[in-house]
Amino acid sequence: MKSIPPPGTAPSEPPPAPSDRGPDEPPWRVWTAPAAVVLGLALGQFGAIVVEIIGHAAGSSFTNPTPAVSLVSDVVVDLAFVAAAVYFAALHGKPTPADFGFRRIKLRVGIVAFLTAGLSYYLATAAYASVLKLHGQDKLPSELRVNQSTAALVAAAVFVCVIAPMAEEFFFRGFLFGALRRWRIRIFGYEIGTWVAAILTGILFGLAHTGSASSQYLIPLGFLGFVLCLVRWRTRSLYPCMALHSFNNSLALGLNQLHWATAPILGLAVASLLVIAAVTGPLSARSAPAPA
Repeated sequence: MKSIPPPGTAPSEPPPAPSDRGPDEPPWRVWTAPAAVVLGLALGQFGAIVVEIIGHAAGSSFTNPTPAVSLVSDVVVDLAFVAAAVYFAALHGKPTPADFGFRRIKLRVGIVAFLTAGLSYYLATAAYASVLKLHGQDKLPSELRVNQSTAALVAAAVFVCVIAPMAEEFFFRGFLFGALRRWRIRIFGYEIGTWVAAILTGILFGLAHTGSASSQYLIPLGFLGFVLCLVRWRTRSLYPCMALHSFNNSLALGLNQLHWATAPILGLAVASLLVIAAVTGPLSARSAPAPA
């Protein structure tokens, strides 16, 4: 027999449905990870073709595009992956900046994560390069002809040290890693889904640089992608990831390609971090701080 609540009392609300989301896991599902990769690739290729056609009409060559065409194509490709991430995230409700990792953290926590991850990456890369006797350089700065004009140098620095770290961290650590973390994998009673997600994201991150980096350095870049996932996981914030990514690109551009001294490289790194903070910092104002 159905019970009737006493007068003046409201019927009790049904208990909320249990959630399978763990701490700091986004609402979008695992399947959105490969779907976003495919859509990002498709949109990026389509956008790059459009840019090359427009550039050809303006005098650029399909086989040897101008630095401007190459740069705009690279920006379009990165933005295509950002658009793909936003699209699939929006399928599961209105995403918030915190879902992607835009959370404030204590400065001490960020510095420790930055130094620990950076030291691990650079030591591993040095050992790898020493064993295999590698001396390769990135292809991208050469393709953008940074040594031929100041305008090309400034444009390349903005892309390499500011735009790429923001866009790639948003997609790989902000979206992709979060989606893959929801894949529940247990071995001998231990949940290893996060580690598998970090490994897969690192592999994809390395492969994403196939066209811009020498093939011999794809493995270290994959390891960097893995380390950045651990930073995102442990700090619950995307900011240390963007900072280390930007610093690494500034170091690679200034040291390997331009052969700058220490002071200009540090100036480039600091300026890039300030721009990234100015662009992405306001997003954290709408998010709760990450726990220490």
